[in-house]
Amino acid sequence: MRKANIYSPGNPRKINPNWFTGKTSMKDISGTIHSEQHNIYHVYFKGGSKTKLHTHNGNQILIATKGKGKLELYKKLQNKKSHFAIKKTESIPLNEGDIVYIPKNTLHTHGSISKSKTFSHIAINIISSKSSEYKTVWYESDYAKSAGSIVP
Repeated sequence: MRKANIYSPGNPRKINPNWFTGKTSMKDISGTIHSEQHNIYHVYFKGGSKTKLHTHNGNQILIATKGKGKLELYKKLQNKKSHFAIKKTESIPLNEGDIVYIPKNTLHTHGSISKSKTFSHIAINIISSKSSEYKTVWYESDYAKSAGSIVP
């Protein structure tokens, strides 16, 4: 058994800034509590930052912990060799205490809605029993009509 507090300092996760539209930081909760079945992170979005468009090979749960954010779901319309057309299908507001379940392979983005405030959430990435590693595929996008160029 391991106990930790999400608000205490420690275990920052180095993140790729190309995965976000602005200043974002992250704490590795799963590393602190030694979870092997889930990757768990406390993510802080500052000044209107949000994730780039992405999908996961496993299910994900988000628990909003501070501020106001949103989850946006997208649909791929047509595939081209290096890019594809997209359409936003849903925009879900996230307030403190809200919990949302995102099925695997869902094209989405999430983050802060306010340029003046921080939004944070806990992300629980559920590792499938069929896969030994949770993977995320990141895309550049205009968030309106097209996406492509996988972000490394």
